[in-house]
Amino acid sequence: MNDAFAQLKVAFLKELPAINAAILREIDALHPLVRPVAAHVMDAGGKRLRPMLTVLFARALNFRGDDLYTLASSLEFLHSATLMHDDILDNADLRRGRQAAHMRFGVTPTILAGDALLALANEIVARTGNPALTSCISKAIMETASGEIMEIAAVRNAGLSRAEYLEIITGKTAYLIQSACEFGAIAAGASQRQCVAARAFGLNLGIAFQLVDDALDYTSEAGTSGKPLGGDLREGKFTLPLLLYLESLPANERSITVRDLTAADLPVDRQDRIIADIVTGGFAGRTRDEAKTYLALASRALDVLPVCLEKNLLGAMIDFVLKRDK
Repeated sequence: MNDAFAQLKVAFLKELPAINAAILREIDALHPLVRPVAAHVMDAGGKRLRPMLTVLFARALNFRGDDLYTLASSLEFLHSATLMHDDILDNADLRRGRQAAHMRFGVTPTILAGDALLALANEIVARTGNPALTSCISKAIMETASGEIMEIAAVRNAGLSRAEYLEIITGKTAYLIQSACEFGAIAAGASQRQCVAARAFGLNLGIAFQLVDDALDYTSEAGTSGKPLGGDLREGKFTLPLLLYLESLPANERSITVRDLTAADLPVDRQDRIIADIVTGGFAGRTRDEAKTYLALASRALDVLPVCLEKNLLGAMIDFVLKRDK
């Protein structure tokens, strides 16, 4: 796996210039008033995980055609649009270690720029004339929006179940990663069995990705992650590390903690103590362990792919998701 992981890093370095060039071409074609906001978000970098998944699945399934990078970039525009809207809803100051777009350009311009990126993602897919791709991205937008709405409805809801939490992260994160994999399979003209496998890989990888993200929220400082430590708890979000922590408490202490967490004015020092207890109690680590179950399912889905470099790289992606620190 170490060799495969090294190959994955090399592949990312090799593909990133073409992915970023496709992104830049599309940004440059936007209206001059939209361009600075969109460029601020896209220039912040990011892993480019979604376009890379599209490229890898397409190549693994013998893609033949042009503009693969442009098609792959559409999902990065969609992803970035959701982040812009998220940051406004969460009143976040930072995104990827730099000032969030709405803090620099204002809320209204950022919302509208996010809308423009959503429209751009759709327009890029429409250029292909492929109804299956159009259906795929439409479902991705719908499911992602539904997941975000469910997350908002669950803020300060201490009664959130693990099943409801899983439904939220599947919608807001996993479905878009699933679509990135499916994009590659559809673009390559893959069989139904291969498309199903691509969806299964992406869905389980996406769930694991968000589980690790929720664990990192309690362990990764702003200098590494670009986000404040314990941001989810401070925003009233009951993610798995917090749910596991609450389950571990004696009934009386749990009632008191739940009462505190559901209050909108929870003092910062109390927030800090709960965050520290979650970390020292190993609940962030247990959340990473939970991710392993889904990564095993993702690994199994790769069995239908032909033996090739891209299949090895997708396998290494599993290791990357589990071990990432930002």
